[in-house]
Amino acid sequence: MAAEMLADRGFQVAVYDHRPTAARKFLMAGRGGLNITHSEPLDQFLTRYGEAAHFLRPAIEHFTAQDLRDWCSGLGEETFIGTSGRIFPKSFKASPLLRAWLIRLQNSGVKFHFGYEWTGWDKNNNLTFSHPAQQEQSNLTITSDITILSLGGASWPRLGSDGHWTKYLTDRDIHINPFRPANCGFKTECSNMFKNKYAGQPLKPVLLKHDGMAVQGEIMITQNGVEGGGIYAISKSLRNKIDKDGSTILTLDLKPNVPLDKIISQLNAPRGRDSLSNYIRKNLSLSPVAIGLLQEDRNVSNLNARDLASRIKSYPLILTGVADIDRAISSAGGIALDEVDDNFRLKKISSTYAIGEMLDWEAPTGGYLLQATFSMAVWVGRHID
Repeated sequence: MAAEMLADRGFQVAVYDHRPTAARKFLMAGRGGLNITHSEPLDQFLTRYGEAAHFLRPAIEHFTAQDLRDWCSGLGEETFIGTSGRIFPKSFKASPLLRAWLIRLQNSGVKFHFGYEWTGWDKNNNLTFSHPAQQEQSNLTITSDITILSLGGASWPRLGSDGHWTKYLTDRDIHINPFRPANCGFKTECSNMFKNKYAGQPLKPVLLKHDGMAVQGEIMITQNGVEGGGIYAISKSLRNKIDKDGSTILTLDLKPNVPLDKIISQLNAPRGRDSLSNYIRKNLSLSPVAIGLLQEDRNVSNLNARDLASRIKSYPLILTGVADIDRAISSAGGIALDEVDDNFRLKKISSTYAIGEMLDWEAPTGGYLLQATFSMAVWVGRHID
């Protein structure tokens, strides 16, 4: 996006990418339908960035969700607002948008060089690259007037964002906060029997509560614990608590649309010869996953109707760790925000800018990640002089 803005202004632009093809992580986002942005009012939209909202506001105000939709339309990809307020291309794919975009960039004179991994600067402050797959001219030195680093964080490293760049900036005395998973899964105390039986199955609808926050969504059971949209929405709070205390309790309301008194009444019905699981299923229409979760407590069969109802409305799921960053949707950490100026220029390297996930900000899923990265790129591309 920064290359497009600069090419439109008459700059000669070259893009060096250490993967063999362009935008692999963008294509991965397309596997989920390419939730490209969100339709929330701007002030509410900005709250999703937490303490980084003030830092990102100028760029997002400059290139808004509607601007991004118009940009997609200009590439032949119309968008629509889903029932959740999230915005998607009508094709639900990233590949048609990317194909049209690459053609536009090439037609505007942007040159692409694939398979070149950035290796910092030489003693004359020229950019250096390696090309491991190329036998001849495996090392390259480039002189540029302006450099824009858009090297990603540390999630999904096989797609390109492996964080290898941190050492080159650390050598220049630029402070980088450690990478941590964001929009990620968590490990639980659930038994292996439960995980083996229900891995890959959703728990829905469920209301998740943690540290004063409440989100209704769904949870996906994994071989190691839990993930999914509901988890991602509060993953920052969960991660920070685990980082501090080693574990945390996520409270689940397994019947979020049914009041406690009604559940108690339903559980006071005669049980007859039904097993506990059949009794709960028949009277409450709880899913097998929810029933399996309740049965993780061996004493659940001894609970009276009121206590069982309370457990259903407030199930304490103990989280014992954060899933590996390799499978996190995004990452926190990166270049400290006070290392760049209002135009995302590195204060200690005046000809170099840094944008995107390599900066230390984070946001929940819902289109906020892509919107902010696009907005930063547009801002830089239009403000470089």
